[in-house]
Amino acid sequence: MLPVKPRALIFDLLGDYVRYAPGGVRLKSLVALGEQLGVAPTTMRVMVGRMREEGWLAVRRDGRESICSPTPKCIRMLDEGRRRIFRGEPGAWSGSWSMAIYTVPESDRPTRERLRRDLSWLGFGLLAPATWVSPHKLLDDVANLAARLPNAKLDLLTMTAPDIATDRAIAARCWDLDALNSEYAEFTREVRLNLPDYRFGSLQGADAMAARIHLVQSYRQFPFRDPGLPPELQPPGWLGEQARTLFNEAHDLLAPNAEAHYRRVVGDLDSGAAGAQLPAEAAG
Repeated sequence: MLPVKPRALIFDLLGDYVRYAPGGVRLKSLVALGEQLGVAPTTMRVMVGRMREEGWLAVRRDGRESICSPTPKCIRMLDEGRRRIFRGEPGAWSGSWSMAIYTVPESDRPTRERLRRDLSWLGFGLLAPATWVSPHKLLDDVANLAARLPNAKLDLLTMTAPDIATDRAIAARCWDLDALNSEYAEFTREVRLNLPDYRFGSLQGADAMAARIHLVQSYRQFPFRDPGLPPELQPPGWLGEQARTLFNEAHDLLAPNAEAHYRRVVGDLDSGAAGAQLPAEAAG
């Protein structure tokens, strides 16, 4: 199982649990959950302080305790991530591509790098220098993105290839589909090995939560690297949809025991005495 990274763990807890619980969560609950999952209490407290400084967490006092809640910025990011991770099957393809060609002054490297990063985040692939394409209708999203980057000039076009063979060649050129499919194969093998335990509810308490977090951490890289190609553009033996189906099934199967553990830890600690507090430099 992959080692748990404190920052990723906090985002996972926020996204799967805290996001949907009114009132936030006590810092001591985050610390206790982190300790059960292999993250030292001091490390969790320091990371919460950093995420507060970065604008991802709001922290308020309730007596002697600190209560953590996701900020609006964090909620937007969590909701976008959830939309991407739990996206459905690719819809019918129109047969056309969205194309974005950009020009950025050579001296403005930060804008150029941000533009590349944002286009990749949207699901575009690099077809040629400064030329990005997607099989989905995303030009409005790119226009909104460009409006925030005054030094970037973009030409937004719709492109149609002469035949499906050319379309498939474009997809193969823009994304490393072979490498991605190999990783999908490894992921599906692991999930299939564990599905019997998930179906019979063999994992309880912290083990169920750890398995669910590991599942999310293993899968969430894919939606941000996989452009969601329509069936017409998928190479033979493509495992993306199989991996998505297995992930959703495993995530749902682990939910009852993992969520029960979260409620139990939060409830037990809420009924206890004084709890953890932010480091002085972060608590303010």
